[in-house]
Amino acid sequence: MSKLSIQNLDLKNKRVFMRVDFNVPLAEGGKEITSDKRIRASIPTIQYALEKGAGLVLASHLGRPKGKANAEMSLAPVAKRLEQLLGRPVKMAADCIGASVEAIKPAPGEVLLLENLRFHPGEEKNEPGFAKALASLADLYVNDAFGSAHRAHASTEGMIRFLPQAAAGLLMEKELHYLTLATRNPPRPCVAILGGAKVSDKIEVIQNLMKVVDQLLIGGAMAYTFLRAQELPTGKSLVEEDKIGLAKQLLAEAGGKLLLPSDHVVAREFKEHAPSQVVELIPDGAMGLDIGPKTIAQFQSVVASAKTIIWNGPMGVFEKPPFDNGTVALAKAVAESGATSVVGGGDSEKAIKAAGVADKISHVSTGGGASLEFLAGIELPGVAALSDN
Repeated sequence: MSKLSIQNLDLKNKRVFMRVDFNVPLAEGGKEITSDKRIRASIPTIQYALEKGAGLVLASHLGRPKGKANAEMSLAPVAKRLEQLLGRPVKMAADCIGASVEAIKPAPGEVLLLENLRFHPGEEKNEPGFAKALASLADLYVNDAFGSAHRAHASTEGMIRFLPQAAAGLLMEKELHYLTLATRNPPRPCVAILGGAKVSDKIEVIQNLMKVVDQLLIGGAMAYTFLRAQELPTGKSLVEEDKIGLAKQLLAEAGGKLLLPSDHVVAREFKEHAPSQVVELIPDGAMGLDIGPKTIAQFQSVVASAKTIIWNGPMGVFEKPPFDNGTVALAKAVAESGATSVVGGGDSEKAIKAAGVADKISHVSTGGGASLEFLAGIELPGVAALSDN
């Protein structure tokens, strides 16, 4: 890895500021956590640092409090859950900077969780004064919050210039390993599967991946903009009219690399269990809601021969059966391929869970926006700021 890892640091008797992603979903009122997945994801790095003799200052944002304290977005419920998962006390700070925090800085083996970073406007504005105040709490810096690495905030980028060493945590290291492998020098054939609603969300991803992959499979609503660019009928399907010219250009650049659906599952209305039919050409008054069986078979055969698979976005409206068939079939094909598979984006993760194959995927990214930017070839500020190895 080109960046320093936590495993390269001497942590004994050092105070470590660890940026984690505890942006967890809370029930109404902000008292109960509804999923602790993000907390669990950071446990190996936290335990590693504690075993090596560090005192830990943990910091995260939660929600969008817009630079003001908001009791419903407090990290207090996270401290409680973290204490249960670690089996040791977790001190909760009332703020993230200032005298009250300075007074309870952790000794080796202790864990302190700071209050929500975004209660201060200086976090998102990356104010040097706020960044310096955060840095004053520790001797070393570790970033394990890949999901926030595409933001140049005080806790992800600004504070690093006030500390001698900044390293990637174990989760961040794993993300960088798999995403770099898939996009820089992948075992071939390398196949990308892109779905979702909008071409506009993934223009840079398509352009960057076309330089890397051997085949690019396009499904989901974004396929209809490409089909319209080929002057094929799309009925009432979702089409980005202002992106048809761009889709034409991308098709020309891709040559034979880009594969579009050859048949579609269509319905007259967008609702669960709406009467549907399989067509090759979408009739007026109907909308495409999933890829058809011919396309599924074609995509499956491409995936079966792949050595590396990058997947971002569903093949249809998979949250409304029966329009989940294409996405679930592809999830199973990816799992059975034996390829190194990197899945990014919340919907793709839901799809592999729905298909029951999550344990057969090499890596599921924890950062939707960050993984998309990485796949687009954009340098992530939170990664660029880390010390070189």
